[in-house]
Amino acid sequence: MACQIPLSGSVIGSVNNKNTTQSQLSKLAAFRQSVYQCLTRASDALFELIDAVLTSPAIASFPELSCAPVFHRQWPSVYEALKDGKLDSTELLGLEVKNLPPMSRPLLVGDHTAWPRVQARTLDDRSFVHQPTLIKGQKPISIGHRYSTLGVVPPNGPNDPAVAGSWFLPLRHDRIKTDTTPSAKLAEQLKEVCPLLAEQSPERPLGLFDSEFGSGAFLELTADIDCDLLFRIKPNRKFYRAPGPYKGRGRYPVHGDVFRLSQNKTWHDADEQWECDDEKLGRVRIQRWDDLHFEDAPKRIITVFRVERLDARGTRRDPKVIWLGYCGKSKLPLHDPTWRQYLSRYVIEHWYRFIKQSLNWTLPQFSTPERSELWSNLMLIASWQLWLARTEAVDNPRRWQKAQPPEKMTPGRVHRGMGGVLAGIGTPAKAPKPRGKSPGWEIGRVRRKRTRHAVIKKQPQPAAELKKEAKTPCP
Repeated sequence: MACQIPLSGSVIGSVNNKNTTQSQLSKLAAFRQSVYQCLTRASDALFELIDAVLTSPAIASFPELSCAPVFHRQWPSVYEALKDGKLDSTELLGLEVKNLPPMSRPLLVGDHTAWPRVQARTLDDRSFVHQPTLIKGQKPISIGHRYSTLGVVPPNGPNDPAVAGSWFLPLRHDRIKTDTTPSAKLAEQLKEVCPLLAEQSPERPLGLFDSEFGSGAFLELTADIDCDLLFRIKPNRKFYRAPGPYKGRGRYPVHGDVFRLSQNKTWHDADEQWECDDEKLGRVRIQRWDDLHFEDAPKRIITVFRVERLDARGTRRDPKVIWLGYCGKSKLPLHDPTWRQYLSRYVIEHWYRFIKQSLNWTLPQFSTPERSELWSNLMLIASWQLWLARTEAVDNPRRWQKAQPPEKMTPGRVHRGMGGVLAGIGTPAKAPKPRGKSPGWEIGRVRRKRTRHAVIKKQPQPAAELKKEAKTPCP
């Protein structure tokens, strides 16, 4: 049974009185009750840990979450909850899809990020991960785990594809094991999510991805998934046109003339070209080529866009030309604005920064990948509660900030006012049961050191080492 706190006058003062309705609060309370049912083990401690994340600012150490007023257990319970706890991820995914806002066409965004764990020598399945750096000459790498994320960009309205500020609704946030690739993991997530979205929306979803997924390998992995793809293309890529007629000798041709993005002499006349004024990009010239394909994915026909920003400076942060690719079930009509939907992809970058800086995702130093995965799934639950409470939380701006109306509340501002919202709806978690003192470590029990695991390198051996191994005689 959920412990519901009545909405007294003092509690109402901590919630947004203007736009608060009983139905909106009930929706958030129902979501929390359903989440509580998804926690199959250590549910009370895990749920209070989520509330502690929602009501705590940036902290210096993970045990500080036990100091939150909503966490009624001792500080070791923050670790024990993740050690003993279990979460039904399939049921959680269904709950998230059920609470999606109405959309004419879902916008899916997928990407992956790193959780650096350089000093965790006893943590299994570590590998080299990409870690951006602003210092020139330094390699942008680190050691740790990678996580793949797939979520939905919420619209401003049922028929409005515009991005609702910096909000992002994550559906899956899973660790990428070293025996797989980011493309394979993201394709697996798409295969799991798209059938559920088909029950909510009549149109095929549109997936937005960066240049890492603009490859023939990713298109082949997603060939049987009911989802259109819009992705950025690296400027050194090449494509092929449709093959010519069969000449009667040899095998049937697979590729036609080459189309290199870096060599304009290989371009044929664009199938369509137009200019327009964009409110964010300024004057834009778009060129479009249909019926192209990657060398390793000849059956996946794509449309290539060359987007030239006439007012851009031509720097790395302000590029003058970007290349986009579209692979869908049907051909795009003339002057189709689908290319502009790629701007919505950047909300996932805001979400990554938010969970790292505000929700303290990468702060804990867990000893096993399983605890890290469970903690990462709690980030999904926390993000969804912030979204559902966005119109209920009172804005507490900093001294240098302006107050915002409820419809323009950001995740960070909702996070600061989440304590008042939770006080008004209560918690389904039960109070901790008193227990006796732990007997401690058994006398005579041997203490063993944890096993140290080597960093997994996923690169081929150099040619010199392979030649040396070939010359080594067999015993």
